[in-house]
Amino acid sequence: MTLYTLARLGLVAAVTALLVLVHVPMLVALAVAVVVAMPLSLLVFGGLRRKVAAGMAERGARRAELRAQLRGERTADVQ
Repeated sequence: MTLYTLARLGLVAAVTALLVLVHVPMLVALAVAVVVAMPLSLLVFGGLRRKVAAGMAERGARRAELRAQLRGERTADVQ
């Protein structure tokens, strides 16, 4: 998740820098970069986003299993 966040922030920085190079004021460039980077990151970082989503789903499943064990319920893995 950290890598994906850093990649998205890097994309915002790159778009901002590109706009500043064409003489767009810094705050306007930053605002436009944030809006442009959101959909662009879905296309550019699709594989990384899928890895993050899979990792979060796995972590959620482990958390649910741990809670079930703490409640004293039997899980499918432990019999």
